[in-house]
Amino acid sequence: MRFRLCDRPLPRHKQWIFISVATVYVWLGGFVSLPWFSIALPALARPAPSPNSAAEANQLFRDANRLIDVGQYRDAVDRLQQALAIARTVGIRRAEAAILNSLGQAYNGLGEYIQALEVYQQSLPITREISDRAAEGTVLTNIAQIYDHLGQYSRSLDIYQQALALANQTGDRTGVGTTLGNLGVTYDNLGRYSDALDVYQQALAIHRELGNRAEEGVTLNNIGAVYRRLGQYPQALDYYQQSVAINHQLGNRPRVSGGLNNIGQVYIYLGQYDKALELFQQALAVSRELGDRRAEGVILNNMGLAYSETDPKKALDAFQQSLVIRRELGDRAGEGTVLNNIGTAYNDLAQYSQALELFQQSLAIRRQVGNRAEEGATLGNIGKTYDLLGQYANATNFYQQSLVILKEVGDRSGEIAILGNLGNSLAQQNQPELAIVFYKRAINLTEALRQEFQVLPQDLQQSYTERISYIYRRLADLLLKQDRVLEAQQILDLLKVQELEDYLRDIRGNTETAKGVIYLSDEQAILDYYDQHQNQDFRAFLNSSEITARVQNLKRTASSQSLNPEQLVKLQGNLRQLDQPAALLYPLVLDDRLELVLVLPDRPPIRRTVPVKREQLNEAIAQFRDSLFARTRSSTTSAQQLYDWLIRPVEAELTQARVSTIIYAADGQLRYLPLAALYDGNQWLIQRFRVNNITAASLTTFGTQHTDRLRVLAGAFTEGVYSFKVGDLDFSFSGLPYAGQEVSNIAAEVPDTTELLNQQFSPAIAIPQMNRYNIVHLATHAEFVSGQPENSFILFGNGDRVTLRDVATWRLPNVDLVVLSACKTAVSALSNGEEILGFGYQVQRTGARAAIASLWSINDDGTQMLMTAFYAALRRGNVTKAEALRQAQIALITGDYSALGLQPDVMPDQPTRYSRPYYWAPFILLGNGL
Repeated sequence: MRFRLCDRPLPRHKQWIFISVATVYVWLGGFVSLPWFSIALPALARPAPSPNSAAEANQLFRDANRLIDVGQYRDAVDRLQQALAIARTVGIRRAEAAILNSLGQAYNGLGEYIQALEVYQQSLPITREISDRAAEGTVLTNIAQIYDHLGQYSRSLDIYQQALALANQTGDRTGVGTTLGNLGVTYDNLGRYSDALDVYQQALAIHRELGNRAEEGVTLNNIGAVYRRLGQYPQALDYYQQSVAINHQLGNRPRVSGGLNNIGQVYIYLGQYDKALELFQQALAVSRELGDRRAEGVILNNMGLAYSETDPKKALDAFQQSLVIRRELGDRAGEGTVLNNIGTAYNDLAQYSQALELFQQSLAIRRQVGNRAEEGATLGNIGKTYDLLGQYANATNFYQQSLVILKEVGDRSGEIAILGNLGNSLAQQNQPELAIVFYKRAINLTEALRQEFQVLPQDLQQSYTERISYIYRRLADLLLKQDRVLEAQQILDLLKVQELEDYLRDIRGNTETAKGVIYLSDEQAILDYYDQHQNQDFRAFLNSSEITARVQNLKRTASSQSLNPEQLVKLQGNLRQLDQPAALLYPLVLDDRLELVLVLPDRPPIRRTVPVKREQLNEAIAQFRDSLFARTRSSTTSAQQLYDWLIRPVEAELTQARVSTIIYAADGQLRYLPLAALYDGNQWLIQRFRVNNITAASLTTFGTQHTDRLRVLAGAFTEGVYSFKVGDLDFSFSGLPYAGQEVSNIAAEVPDTTELLNQQFSPAIAIPQMNRYNIVHLATHAEFVSGQPENSFILFGNGDRVTLRDVATWRLPNVDLVVLSACKTAVSALSNGEEILGFGYQVQRTGARAAIASLWSINDDGTQMLMTAFYAALRRGNVTKAEALRQAQIALITGDYSALGLQPDVMPDQPTRYSRPYYWAPFILLGNGL
């Protein structure tokens, strides 16, 4: 995966003019909005040889600064040049210095830095001549800003320090705050992020003390920029949004636009490319309207970054436009940034020699300007290009150099990307043991960041996960190839918990998963040695006797080691305590194959590889579901194909271990597939095995929960019509006549049943009662929407709705089972099944042990029959929930209800009417049903 750095924040500083009262300046993500002046220049109001000329100059000066304030820099230059001619004619040096300073700001706004520097340098000796220390500090600050723009950061740091000393000497608190902020920008440009945050916080305290809202907005923005570079995106968004809010209150359109640009950069890192482009388009329109070439160049670069993920040719075009502007303005640092990004575009287009040439140009500039963070980024990109060329030795050396710098500057997101690339390169070099080590480090860094990201909106967490989940799958893939099955199972658990966190946002992960992935002792030793020798050539590291010995030891022992003996003991202990032999089945869907992990009670985990591509597997799942819904076609063909992929490879082990229960932790679109409905050529899987679906083994504690005395709270929506809108979706639901019969049948089977129908079946009445029962049965409509837990809901009989997120607020520690006997309770569109995981896990979070929900919409009477059979099985006692569901499903398959003791009046007229999996297969058990 390539590593890109968004365009750096470019300095926007407040300037204080020695006679001015209201001066405002903001740096905002590559945007210029220069000061306005609320009073006239006093020096020009003094008696002069030509009073009319002085008055004219005074007005020109006022007008010019108003034009600067609204970004009309070219018009401001014209007026200031006229005013300057008059000031020189009348011989007022103080006025000449002030006009020169404003003229420099106008040139700065136009991106004409050489002209700006020239006029500032004319103003500086005048301020010293007239002994105006405050004015001298102002001009020094402005000169340093130009050097920042030109990428000459060492010079700008020296000059800012001079300006800070002058501000302190004169007691100018505003000047101190502004100069501290300017220092922060330069530290940021140099990749000295801790120094930048330190001086920004000092500046922020001063601006708040003085009530300077404009400068507060500037500093909040700049702090956000540092956090963005550090990969701390929640903090970055928070500070950017505070800054935008202040500038919106101040009515400063360019700065609001600049803030939107910066937020767009964060969206790029989080994988929200369309959102980012929308913000960039808004900002670009404003910059062009104002003639702000500098801002235009920044935004075009950022647009290129967003396009890079979807359209490399559009990206290249945007980068080329930005490069023209950067060179036109003499912006060396910006030129280095865009050259780096053009190189990545050429990589995407497989034009590797051009990419290397551009990266080398970028690297030279970045080293020249002294930006360590961006130097690290470009080194990583050079490594990626060599990887693509198959020159792995060169690739790993550049990755190594990049990692040293990225770790030094604290760029964790960049470090994760390069560690992933390094792991991939080592795998290509047939160094799987070392590849696993660096993949593990990348994942542990990612797990730490994900904990911080929990404050982000759910969609941002999810898109970020999609960007980096490839590292988890690559590591699981590599571990399985090395027969390190238990370690692979741990990675699969992390993936499943990650999906839950992204979907539900507020999930509380358990202590096992929060630790990330564990290193074997030799792996930890390798990392320790690497950290101690990270400045040496990477090939020397690989060939060192220490690493060679550790790798050889891993080759001999890794596949047989128990990564975490306690973890294996716990898994197998859970399986052994069950009444019937059980196995834990973990599929992993990879692009080129399916991997199966099987954990049995009394033997090491087993791994099987199935040569089926992801697209082929997903197509088979879709065909299976289509055949179910058609009801005129047989489901056995596709069901048997899926059986051959998912069960047949481990069938011998299941038979040998006499397994009767499969505990199933599905992956991807397999979550939309009911394992019970797979077909072995003679019978359905459920006729041989009971099935218990789980989210992840680390989130589930198994234990036999026999319910001796059933107490059921059963609610049903049987009459009426409710229409409403949720988000962009329109819904209309009618009552379910058979739901009333379903509840009556349950009451007949379970005497201790409380029935709530229609208006009595409301959240206000039902939810407070739920924990008094060991089964809660909800016979109603529901809709689970992929990716939108707030839009997923359960409809109660009075028309009220409870969202999937609301379910987590229920407290049901006494409840064994929540049954959602609904028309549709799991899926509105095939995605990756996180809504199914989400419902099951939310129910378990309430304290309830398990849940039953459906994978598709079936008819009302079919649901009523299945549920009647389920409760009849459960009522017999000494039977698990999974076994009761299995017996009910078999009764519908065979049409024989006598074994359940059902009375003839509740049996269908045609006993085999419900034998198709369309009727009996959609309901799945989630959680602890054993």
